[in-house]
Amino acid sequence: MKTTLNLLAALGIAQEDIDARINAAFHAIFTDPLEKFYFEVGEDAAYLLDTGNLDARSEGMSYGMMIAVQMDRRDLFDKLWMFSKRYMSNETGRYAGYFAWSVQPDGQRNSDGPAPDGEEYYAMALFFASARWGDREPPFDYASQARDILRHALHQHEIVKGGEPMWDPDTALIRFVPESPFSDPSYHLPHFYERFAHLADEADRPFWKRAADASRAYLLLACDPETGLAPEYAHYDGTPETTYGHGDFFSDAYRVAMNIGLDSGWNGERKEYKHIVDRLHRFLWNREPFMTYTVDGKPKIPPALHPMALIATTAAAALATNTSLSRKWAMRFWQTPPRKGERRYYDNCLYFFCLLMLAGRYTQWA
Repeated sequence: MKTTLNLLAALGIAQEDIDARINAAFHAIFTDPLEKFYFEVGEDAAYLLDTGNLDARSEGMSYGMMIAVQMDRRDLFDKLWMFSKRYMSNETGRYAGYFAWSVQPDGQRNSDGPAPDGEEYYAMALFFASARWGDREPPFDYASQARDILRHALHQHEIVKGGEPMWDPDTALIRFVPESPFSDPSYHLPHFYERFAHLADEADRPFWKRAADASRAYLLLACDPETGLAPEYAHYDGTPETTYGHGDFFSDAYRVAMNIGLDSGWNGERKEYKHIVDRLHRFLWNREPFMTYTVDGKPKIPPALHPMALIATTAAAALATNTSLSRKWAMRFWQTPPRKGERRYYDNCLYFFCLLMLAGRYTQWA
C-alpha cells in the first residue's frame, strides 16, 4: 500500500489543520446544503452534478467513487456505482460495456458514447474498493466489474460488432474517444496502468505495463519543453490537435500536472517530469488572472474557466520536484479555499484530489 508525501506537514502546517481542511472540502462536495453537488436518487443511488452543465458525467461519477474509497465511505461509493450501472452503462450496441459520458439527473441519456477517462477512473476506484472493503454480490463484486471495464476498453472491437477500443493497439495510447485518431494528454494515468498491470486480466497485463511506459513518454512530447504547458487534445506525436478547437492549455489540460504529481508520489520522481514541472511552475507563477494559453505561452481569450483547479493541479505537481518555487505553489494552494458558485464541480473535485495528494492521504489501496 503506497501513499504520497505529506508535503503540507513538511511545510509546517499542523496536522489537525490539514485534517480539518480535508473534512471541510469533503463536506463541500457531499453534504453542505448550499454548495454540495452530490445528490441521492431514491434509497440506493446518487450522482455528482456538473454544476456548470447540469448533467452527471462518467468523469464526475468515477471521481466521486475515487473520493469515497479514499475517505472510507462505502455507502457513498455504492450509491454512485449503482447510478452508474443503472443509468449510464450501455447494454447493447457498439458501446455495450462502456458508460455513457453524460446523462441528465433523472438518468435520461444526453449521449450513449463514452469518455475513456471515466472508464479508467471507474476501474481504479473499483479495484481499490475491492482491496479496502472486499467484494460482494454483483454489481458490488468490485474487482470483477473493474476487469470487465478494462476488458472492453482493450478488446471492444473483438467483443462487440462495430466497436472500437479505448486504447490504440499500435501506440498503447489512450484515445480521446474510441473512434478518434488522437488523444487527450490529461487522460494519461501511467500510475493507474502500473496497477492494472497487476490487477487486470492476466493476458492483458503486459499491455498495461506497455501503456504506462508509453504514456510517460507521450507526456514528454505533449508538454511544451519551455513552458511545461500541455494542450487539451493532442496527436499521438504530442502535437496539439486543433481541428476541434482544443489545442491550447485550457480546462482539461490542467489535470496533466496533477497526474504527473500522483505518478511521482506513488512511483518516485523522474527527471523528465521534474523538467516539465519546473518550467510549468515558473511559467504560471504570478500570472493571475489566468488566461487560456497556447502551449508555447501566448495568452488568449477566454480567461481560465477553472482558476482554482489550475492552482490546485499546478501545486500538486510539486510532488514531482523539490524547489523553493514548488514549495511556494504548495503554500499558494493551502491559502486557496474550495470554490463556491456555478462552476464549483470541476474545481472542487480536482481540489480534493490535490489536497489528498499534498496531505499524504491519496492511497494506493490495491
